[in-house]
Amino acid sequence: MNFDPLQWVLAAVAAILVGVAKAGVSGIGILPVAIYAQLVPAKQASGLLLPLLIVGDVFAVLSYRHHAQWRHLLRLVPWTAAGVVTGYLAMNRIDDRQAKVTIGAIILVLSAMQLWRRRSGAAQEPATHSAVTAAIFGIIAGFTTLLANAAGPLMAIYLLAMRLPKLEFVGTAAMFFLVLNIFKVPFMADLGLINLGSLGTNLWLMPAVVAGVFLGRKIVARLNQRWFENLSLALAVAAGVDRKSTRLNSSHIPLSRMPSSA
Repeated sequence: MNFDPLQWVLAAVAAILVGVAKAGVSGIGILPVAIYAQLVPAKQASGLLLPLLIVGDVFAVLSYRHHAQWRHLLRLVPWTAAGVVTGYLAMNRIDDRQAKVTIGAIILVLSAMQLWRRRSGAAQEPATHSAVTAAIFGIIAGFTTLLANAAGPLMAIYLLAMRLPKLEFVGTAAMFFLVLNIFKVPFMADLGLINLGSLGTNLWLMPAVVAGVFLGRKIVARLNQRWFENLSLALAVAAGVDRKSTRLNSSHIPLSRMPSSA
């Protein structure tokens, strides 16, 4: 991709933010999505971002793998895979802006429910998500991540309700997204959103992702549990507001007109 110097700086900053988000400050992941969507058309931005997310996932898993809670992952991953396939099949039938508004509304409703649990005192006890709840969250997460990279805030809310200690939260989320993002690669490649040109740009940006992971680890280490939960929920709400208020600009490619190859 032919970026000018300022665009390369913005792309590098966004890559650092990817790493920070993957290290545990999950809600901040909405910022690199927004930055890349201004540098390239929105759907190309999704393809440019996915390999960087996987790099961040790998380093996050290496850092926090011992804290991953496999019982939660095993309940979520099959349903999330089903959601990805559903999103892939529905891609050309859904208007981009309508999808973003719907995703934003879902995030805000779930955030409001979590805030209500806190105010009522219910949040003092970990939520016991049923198999049905795991299926609903998993399918929605898979569907929304293929459409708009919006699974992060959803899963933050799901895990926050369980009152996981911050390292278990980060480790479980890291393992979940590594599996999910690798699973998405063939679907994104088939849509022409990952190609040799985008991968060449990724190679230059990968060191910035790694630097962001180490920066994020330092931030998470300094946050106590209460601050960590408050920050995660606040960033999830911000992501929902951003999605719900998004307007497509002229550079965005409608979903119904996405190229089958780059």
